[in-house]
This record gives sequence, structure tokens and C-alpha cells, in this order.
Amino acid sequence: MRVRVVGAGVVGLTSALRLAREGHHVDLVAARTGDDTTSAVAAALWYPYRAYPAADVTRWSASSYAALRGLAADPRTGVRMRLGRELFRRPAPEPWWRDAVPELARVTGARLPTGYADGFELTVPVADMAVHLPWLLGEVVAAGVAVRPGRFEKLTDALVGVDVVVNCTGLGARELVGDHHLTPVRGQVVVVAQFGLREWLIDQSDPEQLCYVVPREDTVLLGGTADDGDEDLTVRADTARRILDRCADLVPALRDARVLGHRVGLRPGRPSVRLEAEVTDRGPVVHCYGHGGAGVTLSYGCAEDVAHLVSGLR
Repeated sequence: MRVRVVGAGVVGLTSALRLAREGHHVDLVAARTGDDTTSAVAAALWYPYRAYPAADVTRWSASSYAALRGLAADPRTGVRMRLGRELFRRPAPEPWWRDAVPELARVTGARLPTGYADGFELTVPVADMAVHLPWLLGEVVAAGVAVRPGRFEKLTDALVGVDVVVNCTGLGARELVGDHHLTPVRGQVVVVAQFGLREWLIDQSDPEQLCYVVPREDTVLLGGTADDGDEDLTVRADTARRILDRCADLVPALRDARVLGHRVGLRPGRPSVRLEAEVTDRGPVVHCYGHGGAGVTLSYGCAEDVAHLVSGLR
């Protein structure tokens, strides 16, 4: 089939790659690519954050975990398997997504930092998006996908000349398809130079003022924020200072780390991921957007479902 994917974040790229490898004739049109996408700002730590519904997200996350773990064998992908811990101020039940990972161990007692009562330890994929996104785009092009810049004002325009459109526009679906269920969730992060850190840490005690430390090969990403309804892409100096302070409380060596930059992105928040086929007057559309803070975590699993839905439209 002739398939047009709209959107070049990690969800659009993985969908395009999967479709091309299954034999479809694919082109990809995107208003933003590479470093201009929300995916480029992501910590890209495998973690089902602010994505729903639970059952589907667990299934997609498990599939993506397996795919990313396979990619970690090739250093060119920018994916690494890294051990880390999520910390809690109070005793916590097992996470609802427990079935998506092969192993998860509880951390207690002296192994916890001061002030924490519970924790989990697990090994998950971490993608350095400065490496993974260009690699993924290269794989898409190598698979025969024609990639071009462009913006569609209406979904009907995207359907011209193809059999089906795959809508991976993230927050842009508010305008493209009039989806008012989408809410921007502002995330600000700080990037510092790598100083030998190998393990990640998360503390979500405050759901708006998050604390996460995610090491990559050459950098460490520090976060963050989760400001619902805030679309300001300006870096806020006071927010950056608070992020550094929170993260340094967990990892004291960060107080001497060299700051390389600051980034802001808007997560596409939605009550549930929209992954479904819709038959319009002009042709069929497969929607795949609203992944919250889990675009990387869900991308490869969702791409499987996208390909299945497209094939079902024959």
C-alpha cells in the first residue's frame, strides 16, 4: 500500500520503518525533524510515564523494551542497557507496568539514600536521542522511505496520492484533527557533561517538580518538570537552578558538573494514547499519538500495532 506517515518524532520514525520493512511504499512528511522535535528533548529512559491505558501501555512497553534491548547490542544506535533505581519517600507497591520488564528488585534499608523509605532497581534501555534519532532516520531512509519537510493544514490534504495516512503528529493533532483531549505538559531539562555516572535515578515524590538523573555516553540529562497546560518553550533560569539542586541532593557529584545546555519540550498529554484506524470520506487514517511522557518507551511497540492496522485496511 502507499502509506504516508505524518510526523518525524520517534513514534513517526519507528512507524515508518516498520511499515517499509513490511513491504509498503512509504513516504514521511514532517514540519519538524531531528533536533527540532519533542523526541530530541526526551530523557529517553525506558519508563511508562504519564501514558494510558495501563493494559495497552504495558503491552507496548514490553515490546519496545525487547526491541530496544536488541538495539543496545549495536553502539551506533545510541541505546544502552543501564541499571538504575526509582526512589520513594514512603513504602510503595510494585509499579502497574511490572509485567513489561523481565526483572525488578526492591531496594530497602541501608541501600536507600537518607530520607527514602522504599525503592525499585531494574535494568532498562536508555537512548541518547542525539544519536538514536539520526540513526533511526538513517534506517528509515535506507529502507526506501522518502522523507520531506511539509505541514498539512487539513488531514484531507495528507491523503492526496496515497492509500492511507498514519498520523503521528503528537501535540500537533490538536490542529490537524481537532483533538481537544490533548494537553501540553511542559518539560525542562539540564544537560551536563558526563563525569563517570553509569546508573540512573528517579524520584517522583512531587509530580510537578520531578527529579531524574539519566546518564548517556558523553552527557547526563537532569530533570525535570511536568507543567500541565504550559506551552512556554523559553528556558527558565530559576527552574534550571531548582532542577540542579534537586538532582545534586541525590548525586552530590553533580554540584561540580559542567553545564552544557538547557532544553524545553512539550509532552503530548492525553487521557489515553490514540492508536486506532478511522475511515474518512477521503480515505483511511491510522492515528498514533498522545503518548504523554513515554514516546520512546512505547514507540516500537506502537509501531507494531500501526503496521497491523494498516495491513488490515487492504
